[in-house]
Formats: sequence, C-alpha cells, structure tokens
Amino acid sequence: MDQWNSSSGAPGAPVRAGIPEHGRVPKYYAVKARVAELLGELGEGDALPTERELAARYEVSRETVRQALRELLLEGRLRRRGRGTVVAGPKLEQPLSLASYTEGVRRQGRRPGRHLIALDRLPASGALAAELDVPPGEPVWHMERVLLADDERVGLESTYVAVARAPRLDADFDPDSSFYAYLRERLGIRFGDADERIETVLATPREALLVGTPPALPMLLLHRLSRDTGHRPVERVRTLYRGDRFSFTTRLG
Repeated sequence: MDQWNSSSGAPGAPVRAGIPEHGRVPKYYAVKARVAELLGELGEGDALPTERELAARYEVSRETVRQALRELLLEGRLRRRGRGTVVAGPKLEQPLSLASYTEGVRRQGRRPGRHLIALDRLPASGALAAELDVPPGEPVWHMERVLLADDERVGLESTYVAVARAPRLDADFDPDSSFYAYLRERLGIRFGDADERIETVLATPREALLVGTPPALPMLLLHRLSRDTGHRPVERVRTLYRGDRFSFTTRLG
C-alpha cells in the first residue's frame, strides 16, 4: 500500500495524489491510477482497450472500470470517438486578458473557428441596457457562435453590443472571424479594461447539443463586460467553455 501513500511526483500533483489519510483506496480509484499510467504509454488519439478488456486486465468489474473512465473523461484526459474511447490531447489554455479567443487558440498552434448560430437585433432589457450604458429598449445585437479549435466544438459564445456602436455588424462582419479584430480594425474601437467573472455550471440541454457534450459535463462559464479606453462599455459576453478541454491562465504581480 506504500505506493498509494505518496504523491504522484508529477508537477502540480495534489498532496498524497488524492489518497485519504487512512490510506484505504477506493477500488475504482486504484483502477483510475493504473489507466492513467497506461495513458502515459499511449499517444494522443490512440484507442484505449475496451471496458471488458480493462476489467479482465485489472480483475475488477466493468462498473468499476466505467467509474474510473468516467472521471478521466470529465478531467479531459480521455474523449469519446465513435463507440470507443481515445487518449485526449492537452487542454487549451486561454489567458485571462483582453485578448480574443482567436488569439489565444492561435498561440497554441491550433486553428480557431466559429460557427454562427444567430445574429439578431433586439431591444435591450433593463439590466442589459444598464450594463451597456444605453436607454432601455435601445436596439442591441445578439450574436451567438459555437467556438471551434481544429474543427472540434469547444464552447458557445453569446455577445451583446449596442447597434449604435456597430451599426453594420450584420453586413460587414464575417462571423467566422475575430470580433475584437473587427472592432479594432474596422471601427477603430480600442479596449481599455474589462470585468470578468468565472463560475462552474452544467450546460442546458440546448447548450450541450450545440457544443456536442453530455449535459452532465461540467462547463466553465465566463461573464465579461468590456470597456474602451474612454471607459465606455463596448460588449457584454457570456462564454461557455468545455471543462474537459479548457484551462485558464493569468499572470499575477
């Protein structure tokens, strides 16, 4: 049992690698640790043995294997492909800064993309009008897009911006491109600062369908209110990221 009483030694590994102080290890967790070792021997995209094969290898029930794989899927170390399970690549790291999704994904050598779901013009509700500093009922754009990385669906973004600030958004903007670049290069808007809040949520059935995930998969939800260099609100953004595919980084000083 000594092997379970020490940390894994991996950078950033939790103390004692998640093992309770009494040292008794749940059977599924022992299987999870052994499958994690197996992942280190495989490469990204390699197929994992079937549940039946893993159960026979580790002499446990298929339900025990299923619980171990479920946690590795939620952690983003595995992913489903067809009817099988394969080794997932590293998570995308998105900086917590006034940079666009496009810039963050490109920095990691991945190809960003977006799929437009809707671009609607609607009257601002009281709360939204207050955030965007426009009168209630003032027309605003609502743009909803699925976020892609190398054609894999990884998030869902809803952007609200006053029509007065981007009057030709529906005619001039390519929805597959960076909205920040459009504001900067076409409209001359420079970002100054933003308020951002992050929370963990479960996707609604509609969101899970659009992003292509099970409804039970934890998601990271970011709320952002961006302002220009004159401290005027520019956009209100709600972005849902797959918890198994994203992590966020920032620099503290």
